[in-house]
Amino acid sequence: MRFTIKIILQYSIALQLSLLSAMPFFAKAQDSTTVEKPQGWKESKGLQGLDDRIMVHLSENRTPKQTDFFMFLSKYNNLVNVAVPAGVLAGGVISNDKGTRQDALYIASSSAINFLVTTAIKKIVRRPRPFNGRVKINAVYHPGSTSFPSGHSSSSFTTATALSQVYSKWYVIAPAYLWAGAMGYSRMYLGVHYPTDVATGALLGTSTALSMKFIRPGH
Repeated sequence: MRFTIKIILQYSIALQLSLLSAMPFFAKAQDSTTVEKPQGWKESKGLQGLDDRIMVHLSENRTPKQTDFFMFLSKYNNLVNVAVPAGVLAGGVISNDKGTRQDALYIASSSAINFLVTTAIKKIVRRPRPFNGRVKINAVYHPGSTSFPSGHSSSSFTTATALSQVYSKWYVIAPAYLWAGAMGYSRMYLGVHYPTDVATGALLGTSTALSMKFIRPGH
């Protein structure tokens, strides 16, 4: 019961913080279908203006090799997020180690909770994708759903943080966060998420994994 109340409180706070950070975008979402203005990004202000300028710069400086690489990362994000806890579980089964199996449950549970929270925020905020925004960003492809926060970023940072909690060695932590950071950057580079989407996703994913540590052995 204590754990249930603790988790509810933690995610209530996380949800409130995420919604507060999204407030500047609610107004934008209401009139995002306005006529395209190629130079409109110069007129934007605040966080939206910064988002637009970064996205325009990235879209104008893509190369075929980099695009192929970042498409590869984004395409296999879900596979990695499933493979990590599956690999840990397999190790626990093979070695008959209950603690390792519980670590696998921790990683998988963090990913599941993060998915639910991220999906809920997307449905509440409903921020249009950059290619559907007031400034029409040239995206490499057009995924469905909404933009805020970045699901790829939140899921990859959840996995990276949970894995780093389980194996607190530099040779695990460094590659894990390098992969998560590259995943977040790929979403901006491909033109499907704003920087603020990615930053919030990274914060949400990290917070999710840290809040679920009670599942680990000895907690």
